[in-house]
Amino acid sequence: MIVDLEKCTGCGFCVRDCPVGAVRLVKKKAVIKESCTDCGACIRVCDPGALVREDVPAAGAVQCDACPIVCWIKPGYIGACHRYKNEDKKLVRVTPLHTYDMVSDVVGPDPIEAIRRPLITAIGAGTTYPDCKPAPAIVKGKKRDVDVVTVVTEAPLSYSGIMVKIDTDVPVGEEGAPVLIGKRKVGMVVTEQYGSKMLSIGGVNLLTGKDGFAVARTITDIANQKPVRLKIEGGSKIEVQVGQTPIINGQRPDNMRVGCGSATLGLFAPLLLESADEVIILDSHVTSLMSEHAAGRFVGARPSGVKLKFEQSTPGRYFGDHGEGWGGTSIIKPVDVITGIDCTVARVGMRILITETTGQKGVMFELNDDGSLVEIPISENARKALKAISSSCEPSLVSAIYMGGTGGSARAGVTLYPVKLTQAVHAAKANLTVGGAPVFVLPGGGINFLVDVGRVKAGSFYWTPTPATICPIEYTMELKDYEEMGGHLEAMRPFTAKKPISVVD
Repeated sequence: MIVDLEKCTGCGFCVRDCPVGAVRLVKKKAVIKESCTDCGACIRVCDPGALVREDVPAAGAVQCDACPIVCWIKPGYIGACHRYKNEDKKLVRVTPLHTYDMVSDVVGPDPIEAIRRPLITAIGAGTTYPDCKPAPAIVKGKKRDVDVVTVVTEAPLSYSGIMVKIDTDVPVGEEGAPVLIGKRKVGMVVTEQYGSKMLSIGGVNLLTGKDGFAVARTITDIANQKPVRLKIEGGSKIEVQVGQTPIINGQRPDNMRVGCGSATLGLFAPLLLESADEVIILDSHVTSLMSEHAAGRFVGARPSGVKLKFEQSTPGRYFGDHGEGWGGTSIIKPVDVITGIDCTVARVGMRILITETTGQKGVMFELNDDGSLVEIPISENARKALKAISSSCEPSLVSAIYMGGTGGSARAGVTLYPVKLTQAVHAAKANLTVGGAPVFVLPGGGINFLVDVGRVKAGSFYWTPTPATICPIEYTMELKDYEEMGGHLEAMRPFTAKKPISVVD
């Protein structure tokens, strides 16, 4: 890396963001140390443009291809990710490969097999209220020769919400935009995940706010896998139903993307190379350019001289933008993503294929001798590549994760010592389930859990105008552990699968 001392202002951003601490300021000017890996982080944060890469790698440096950064690591130094080191001109992984035994103490215990599934579920059990009395059903049975207890209750939870995952590239609204039922706010748009739009519905602040009834009903309807119509403020009208294709502004998207633009190119590079001299995969997050991309270079793609509109992240990977165009970008006419072509590098007759991460749309251009691009019919090889991408995409579906907090007073219906129940859940001595479905318990204090509502019988959730949502909760544990935590043994009844227990006797 070379510093242009005339341009350098001494702002220190390069020092702040260098992943290997290879930049320091001397008399308010950046100085590059020997440990520099040419990762380019400093270039990306240098507004004056005072930093440029050297054309020739340092003596003895080895190029790492473990990620798109492709660091040049000098002898004795580590790469930008701190994973690889140059030892005698060979890249060596800094951390040795671990066996499970080497991490088991950190991973922590799993529940024993006997308590993984409840003896009964809380569906239809009724609710413990006030919580100072025993839960509506406390049953004892034997599983795998172990005495087991399951305690169930339909718990009203003010601390609850639901995260809705919509598998699509179709824009729905700006991150942070309110999600509405009619004119009432029930949630907001949150950060997108891999090929999916995410909506957060509910949470205690909205549940206890002025629109709490609408919030509780919306959470419950989604959790019960009913169709729900939502409006994103400043964005789309959406109908969501768990397990079904979403309806966005009256349209049903067919597929979610196979991956981001970079991943799509990495997956199908050999096919794409056969289809065109240059390939651009438009994507609102990472648009890819085959000739520069690591996967393109690996399969032998030649430089094309094509320049793209978007900001480059790493070679062949460009940060897209958001809009109603191709790949969820602002590009309506695909050729508009090309801002120029270096004719000293490009070749007359060169073919350029532009597509999306779903492979459902594609267009091909050819470079004329005057430097202009003319659209041509898509070649047979290009059609095969687009079909391969499209057929690898998964259907566009709606799913949802219900989130609840059961670390409050409802524990008193389980045990005389509520904190011991919390401790047992985190120690995997008491296994929490929802309608029989497994949950993920968040680390830290309290009992906060996540459950895939698609694995819970439809109709198992309710709401009450406190307002709160009502969730079927089961705790299953060994009898000895239940006794130790001060469980309500006087309310415990025997259970066998042949004689279901009644919660009203």
